[in-house]
Amino acid sequence: MQLQVINSPFNEEQVELLNRLLPTLTETQKVWLSGYLASSAVNSGAGATSVATPAAPAPTISKEVTVLYGSQTGNAQGLADQAGKTLEGKGFKVTVSSMSDFKPNSLKKLKNLLVVASTHGEGDPPDNALSFHEFLHGRRAPKLEDLRFSVLSLGDSSYEQFCQTGKEFDARLEELGGTRLHPRVDCDLDYDDPAEEWLNGVIEGLNEGQEQNVGLAQSAATAEAVVESPYSRKNPFKAEVLESINLNGRGSNKETRHLELSLEGSGLTYKPGDSLGIYPENDPKLVDLLIEELNWDPEEIVTTNKQGDVRPLKEALISHFEITVLTKPLLEQALKLSGNDGLAELLAAGNEEKVKEYIDGRDLLDLVRDFGPWPVSANDFVAILRKMPARLYSISSSLEANPDEVHLTIGAVRYNTHGRDRNGVCSILCAERLEPGDTLPIYIQNNQNFKLPENPDTPIIMVGPGTGVAPFRSFMQEREEIGADGKSWMFFGDQHFVTDFLYQTEWQKWLKDGVLTKMDVAFSRDTEEKVYVQHRMKEQGKELFEWLEAGASFYVCGDEKHMAHDVHETLIDIIEKEGNMSRQNAEEYVANMQQQKRYQRDVY
Repeated sequence: MQLQVINSPFNEEQVELLNRLLPTLTETQKVWLSGYLASSAVNSGAGATSVATPAAPAPTISKEVTVLYGSQTGNAQGLADQAGKTLEGKGFKVTVSSMSDFKPNSLKKLKNLLVVASTHGEGDPPDNALSFHEFLHGRRAPKLEDLRFSVLSLGDSSYEQFCQTGKEFDARLEELGGTRLHPRVDCDLDYDDPAEEWLNGVIEGLNEGQEQNVGLAQSAATAEAVVESPYSRKNPFKAEVLESINLNGRGSNKETRHLELSLEGSGLTYKPGDSLGIYPENDPKLVDLLIEELNWDPEEIVTTNKQGDVRPLKEALISHFEITVLTKPLLEQALKLSGNDGLAELLAAGNEEKVKEYIDGRDLLDLVRDFGPWPVSANDFVAILRKMPARLYSISSSLEANPDEVHLTIGAVRYNTHGRDRNGVCSILCAERLEPGDTLPIYIQNNQNFKLPENPDTPIIMVGPGTGVAPFRSFMQEREEIGADGKSWMFFGDQHFVTDFLYQTEWQKWLKDGVLTKMDVAFSRDTEEKVYVQHRMKEQGKELFEWLEAGASFYVCGDEKHMAHDVHETLIDIIEKEGNMSRQNAEEYVANMQQQKRYQRDVY
C-alpha cells in the first residue's frame, strides 16, 4: 500500500521516505512502531513535559502453534506429527489435528498455523481435507489478518496438478489476510529433505521478533515417549520373504501375489488399515538396455545423492533411481542436457497436451531413444533423475493373528504400449524375481484415515474388489482375534468366480463361523452383462441403508478413478432412494458420514 500526498498529513519528502521504509518492516516492527508513536502522542499533548518516553517492549510472539494436516495415505499426517514433536521440543505449545477434526470456526482465534497437505488424484484434496477446503474457499471463511501461516505441500510431479491442494490452501490463506511466516514448499515423492528444510524455516519464522530462541525444554509427553522401532521410511527394515503364492487359479488372465514377510527383530508394529512401504528395484534387463543405448560403462562410478554417496552406474540405476516414469520437470532437465530440437519443440509453450500425451506410458528408455544422442556423462545424466520412490500396499493381515509377520496382496502389472512390453516395477519384482529367503526393504506407513471403529460392536460394510480386498482380510482377522460382536458385510468383485475369488476359503470360513455376517460377490466376466460391486450394492440398497441408519461404518478400497467413484455415486443413490431424500440431502448425509469417520476410503 502506497501513501499519497493528497490524502495524508505528510509533505512530499516525508511521503517518499515513508514509502521506502514501510515495505521493509516486519509485522513485529510495525506493531512496535505504532505503539511507540501512540505513546509519543500522549506525552506531547497539552501540558505534557518533554521527557522522552521509554520505547514499549516488542510484543511477545505467540508460542501457540496449530498444525493441520490433510492426508490420504498417512504421509502428510506423519510429517505433521513430526513437526509437532519438534516444535514441542523447542518450547512451543502445539496442537496437531486432522482437518476433518478441526472446527473451522476456531480458525480466527489462531495466531500461528502450519498446513501439511497432500494432493490426491488429479489435483483433489484428500478425503479428510474436503470439508475444511470447502469452508476455507467459501463465503463463511473469516478474515485472518492476525494469522501467520506456512504450507508444506506433498505431491507427485508425474501428475499435471502437482501439489495443487497445498497451492490452493497457501493462496487462500494469503487472500484472507494471513502473513506467511515461511514460504510454501512443494515436495515431490522424495520429501524428507525439503520437509526438514521447511520446518527449519518455520521455526526461524516463529522465533522472529524474540530476543532469544525458545528454550529446548522437552515436554512431558516427549520425555515419556514410547520406545519405537529404529526402522522407518528413512531407515527401512530388510524383511525376509516367507511365502509367495499366486492366488489366481489356472486359466486366469491375472496374477495376484499373496506375500508373507517376517518382521522378526524389527520392532515394527501395525494396525488394520495401515500400509507397507516397499523400496523396489528396477528390472536389470531394462537397466542393461538403457546403459547399452547410452553406450556407457555399467561399472562407472556415479553420485546417487546430495550426501555424496557413490555407486557403480548399473547398481545405481537398479536400486536408487526411478527410470520407468517420465515427468514434465524431467523432460525440461533433459532438454538442458541434450539441447535436442525435437525435445525443445515438444516442450514449447502451448504444447501441454502433447507433453501429457508423450509422457503417458513411456519411460526413460523411450526418452533416450527418441531424443538422442546424449553427449553427457553418466554422472550428469543420473543427476536429473528422481530417487526411487517407495510403493505403498494395503496390509492384508492382522498383527494379532500373525505375530512378527505382515502380509500383502499384490496384483502383477503387465501391459504393452508404444510398441514395447512394460512391467510394474514392484509388482513384477515380487511376482518374478523374489523367492522365499530373499529380503525386501520395508517400512510401516500408519494410516489413521482408514481404521476399524473403536467400538467392536459397530457394524461395518466393506467394498473391496480385486486387490482392494487386502485391508478387509486384515479387518476380519482382527475382529476374529478380539471377538468383535459387530455385524460385518463384504462386497467383493473380480473377473471370474472359478479363478479370481481371492481368499475364497477364508471368506467362506468367516461366514460359517459368524465372523462375517454377509457377503455379496460380483464376477464381471461370468455373465453376458458385466456386473460390478456397485450393482450388488444397489440390489441390496434397502438393507444397506438400514445398516447405515443403525450406525454402520462404510469402507472402500481399490481403484479410485472408476470403482471408487462409481461406488460413491451408488451410495448416494441408495441413500436418496431408501431414505426418501433429495439429492442434496443424500449428499449431505454422506458428507456427515465422512465427518464422523463412518465413511473411509483407501483408494489409489
